Amino acid sequence: MRKLALFFLLPFFNLYGQEPKKIVDTTAIILKGFKQVDLLDSLIDKRIFQASYIKTNDSIDKNYLSKVHKDTLIKRLELLNSKTPFNIEYNPVLENIINNYLATRKVSFERLVQRSQYYFPLFEEVLDAHNAPLEIKYLSIVESALNPKAKSPVGASGLWQFMFSTSKMYGLEVNSYIDERFDPVKSTKAAAKYLNKLYDVFGDWSLALAAYNSGPGNVTKAMRRSGGYSNYWNIRPFLPKETANYIPAFFATLYIFEFADQHGFHNKPAPFSIIETDTVLIKEMLHFNHLVDALNIEKEILEFLNPSYKLNIIPYIKSKRNTLRLPKPALGRFLANEDEIYAFSKNEFNKREKPLPKFYKMNSRIRYSVKSGDYLGKIAKKFKVKIKDIRKWNSLKNDLINVGDRLIIYTNSTDVKLDINNGVETGMTTKNNNYYTVKKGDSFWTIAQKLPNISVEDLKNWNDISSKDLKPGMKLSLTK
Repeated sequence: MRKLALFFLLPFFNLYGQEPKKIVDTTAIILKGFKQVDLLDSLIDKRIFQASYIKTNDSIDKNYLSKVHKDTLIKRLELLNSKTPFNIEYNPVLENIINNYLATRKVSFERLVQRSQYYFPLFEEVLDAHNAPLEIKYLSIVESALNPKAKSPVGASGLWQFMFSTSKMYGLEVNSYIDERFDPVKSTKAAAKYLNKLYDVFGDWSLALAAYNSGPGNVTKAMRRSGGYSNYWNIRPFLPKETANYIPAFFATLYIFEFADQHGFHNKPAPFSIIETDTVLIKEMLHFNHLVDALNIEKEILEFLNPSYKLNIIPYIKSKRNTLRLPKPALGRFLANEDEIYAFSKNEFNKREKPLPKFYKMNSRIRYSVKSGDYLGKIAKKFKVKIKDIRKWNSLKNDLINVGDRLIIYTNSTDVKLDINNGVETGMTTKNNNYYTVKKGDSFWTIAQKLPNISVEDLKNWNDISSKDLKPGMKLSLTK
């Protein structure tokens, strides 16, 4: 999953002579007590303050001194190493990143420590259920600064910064109403599954994280170029530049959170705890605006607790279990007035002059070979997509393309609409049959790309076979 959404790494790209790239922050005011004031500005601020050393004991640094003494750091890293499956050891690069964070990130880290009180219990429950190290929760800070609606310039989205193609492989739905990459629970489950798969490949959690960032091919290539080493620090010089500081940034974040008290970071309580909320299954389409007065709840709270609903509309489809997360007092009011709320919401939808958006499914990924006479506007019109999306999907800096270039295009299935009255998908193109015949060169991944709403995991589970058993001519069931 090659991407550039490395929020806490941006200052360190300058070590290689690169300019940091601006990350698009789509989160507005989250909650009154969860203000995110200029967070990204603080993350990409390149100022380095004059540092002075912290004492070698573990007393709290009330003046926020900006460096930790090397001997103290070695001792603390040894303690962390003894408690985690990650291979954490002192390295000058790691020391520099930790001291840079301590010098320039006080306000940002205090805000993140506060926000983590809501997200981390959720992450820990999911990671534990998937037998993944709980320390992986800190990766979400490196990836997204705990912003569920974070987007990178290349299209990686959410707390765990999934690219579209990877999210589909792990069962995350993206359509005109919903982007499950923004859903804290579902995206964390997908991240845990993907990281476990990478750990099975490399047998080392540091390498699994490196592969999560740059792709397993780049890690394998770095191991080969290093002469066969399998330790992250030994292969680091052979990794892509943005990946070289990825693991140190993760370790530095882990260190600062684990020793936040010793460095004087104030632990302010978060306005919400995940255990103070719960979910309810939606039976009809709802808009957040229809819930504000009925539940006596602020719209910002609904948006914070339900970030996956892109238009503040929760669609109802019989085949999909969409849920609404609410604080428990509001949940009680919802259940006590459920019929009245649905009736009011339906009436409000019917009064709208502007029609609801069509329910588009992003379900087709193709590679288009540029032909003579092609230009981005012509290609965009051909596939009914936007020029800016083609640039984003292919990391194009401008509109210049050449004959023979191969472009990735995600097309919309425009014949799929949402009927808000009965919650069914209408006008869907049905399959000729419930089987797919495997062709030469097919893999589970390439087959899943051709089939709407079917993931690699679905194909394996429905047919009870592994990748090794896939052979041309075999018929795969496309239903449970």
